[in-house]
Amino acid sequence: MVSIGVYICHCGTNIAGVIDVDSLREYASRLRDVIVARDYAYMCSEAGQELIAKDIKRGVDRVVVAACSPAMHERTFREVLVKAGLNAYLLEVVNIREQCSWVHSETPEKATEKAKGLVAMGVARARLLEPLQPMAMPVTKSVLVIGGGIAGITASLNAANMGYEVFLVEKEGSIGGRMAQLEKTFPTLDCSPCILTPMMAEVASNERIRLLTNATVKSIDGVAGNFDVKITIKPRYVDVEKCIGCGACSRFCPVEIPSAFEEGLSMRKAISIEFPQAVPRAPVIDPSSCLHFKDPASCDICLQKCPTKAIDFSQKEMEVNAKVGAIIVSTGFSLYRNLEEYGLYRSRNVITGMQLERLACPSGPTGGKIVKPIDRSEPKTVAIVLCAGSRDEKHLESCCVIGCMAGLKHAWYIKSHNPDAKLYVLYNDLRASGKGYEEFYTRLREMGTIFVRGKPSQVEILDDGTVELSVYDQVLDEIVDIRADLIVLETGLVPSEGSEKVREALKIPRGRDGFLLELHPKLHPVETHSEGIYLAGAAQGPKDIPSAVAQALAASSKAAEIVLSREKIAVEPVVAEVRTEKCSRCMACLQTCPFGALKIEEVDGEEVVVVEEARCKGCGACVSTCPSSALDLRHYRERQIVESIRGAVV
Repeated sequence: MVSIGVYICHCGTNIAGVIDVDSLREYASRLRDVIVARDYAYMCSEAGQELIAKDIKRGVDRVVVAACSPAMHERTFREVLVKAGLNAYLLEVVNIREQCSWVHSETPEKATEKAKGLVAMGVARARLLEPLQPMAMPVTKSVLVIGGGIAGITASLNAANMGYEVFLVEKEGSIGGRMAQLEKTFPTLDCSPCILTPMMAEVASNERIRLLTNATVKSIDGVAGNFDVKITIKPRYVDVEKCIGCGACSRFCPVEIPSAFEEGLSMRKAISIEFPQAVPRAPVIDPSSCLHFKDPASCDICLQKCPTKAIDFSQKEMEVNAKVGAIIVSTGFSLYRNLEEYGLYRSRNVITGMQLERLACPSGPTGGKIVKPIDRSEPKTVAIVLCAGSRDEKHLESCCVIGCMAGLKHAWYIKSHNPDAKLYVLYNDLRASGKGYEEFYTRLREMGTIFVRGKPSQVEILDDGTVELSVYDQVLDEIVDIRADLIVLETGLVPSEGSEKVREALKIPRGRDGFLLELHPKLHPVETHSEGIYLAGAAQGPKDIPSAVAQALAASSKAAEIVLSREKIAVEPVVAEVRTEKCSRCMACLQTCPFGALKIEEVDGEEVVVVEEARCKGCGACVSTCPSSALDLRHYRERQIVESIRGAVV
């Protein structure tokens, strides 16, 4: 015999504004084994929690909370049970907000009836809930940071300064990421390298940070507190310990290829240091373009010219094994480039905002001169197009977040280099919501920038290299024709190349926009659905530098608070278990399990399937696959699910 308490939350008007809470409470009170049914404005509040705790002390031994999604407050209510002396897993959370009031707001009567059905299911399942005990696992006091941009650098330094060992993995030859390509940062126009370079140097000199460049994560296994990571390091063909960064190898290399760092605006050698402030300051050989790898006898001039004999053509791919307690993903973003309709790739005088950054940078391809790529002459008329490929149903539906302010910064570049240039900024809506952003916008207007509210409806490349744009100005209510000799596209942002492989290795979900999905956008913005894995920077979505830095600090602090600072960590006991007497050894479950939690062991001379509980995530894939019903899932047992269904239909 069990004693069930049902607690219905109004959630302000989110629930009570649609569902008849009084009727729902009265219905719940008549359900079998329910000894108390209450409703309260905010059940998750201290007063609401106290209602539950008092009833537990009076004899309630199963708790059903009808409120919002368990992703929001299941942990909160579990803690209430524990403090009141009840096992945390004798709780059932019924979602009558997202699954009921929010989706049936126009039909309150039907919403109330559905809520009654959901509560009946919750009560039926609660009767069969069993007390479970979390497993305790020792914690490895180290963290893996994937991605070496500003977010990854910040997270690594913060974790190292808290005393934890850090493995920083960067797929390029140097850390720095996208921020390393910028000339200045908005709205203060600080020198971007001046901010970033000292932090990069600090990473290299920090004894607690192991920097692995030219590297990718091959696989990740294990659970929070004890992840086993395999990292693949591609050969640089240069001994970093011997290299002094003199650049002699690059000067004499006969092969030139387009520079990705310079956004294709200039060439680099087959062996080169990515950019002047690179860390580590050592070149990388591109084997796909190096003559030596096509015919070893044809070229080894870099080896001959290197004063320290740092060139090593015999280097092979390496694999590093790391054991870490937490993982921070900071894989950054890439630019959306499917913009031929705007003239990109059809004319060299149509460039991206990132290409303009490289033109404005003193160490860039033009020494800081903003010129037309087609003939290196100074542009007289420039058009900056905001939302190029974003907020557009044909391209990316979401806002790129940084485009408006990046466009204003680029307008400042152009006006500062040539005050007489005629400058247009074409926009949908200008979003200048950050600190100092509105003032920066006002400054650009005062500099003579012409703002046109509208996007190009037609882009024509003329014979003389100029570009003609037709724009409907929503303010003037007329078509404006602009003939410009330089077009700058503020492009949308997409997840970085390679981030999908990281996502698959970590087994964390992504949102509609392709970026990695946080556990909750308000309550848990840096945590993921996999415990021990955290998000930083643009891996989670488009961000400016201040937001990326703030999230990186939050991610590393959360990793320390929840995992790294503890000697042991509790592992969720909701795992699969095998009923050996029913198992036919067909091995279908082993092939299905995405976490490798099932294996074959010999017990008393017989091979049986066993579950490694530390690896199991409780997804239930094996349970649904087993043809013999030999697998069951704790807390979601077959009889609990069947009883829940009966509660809905009886």
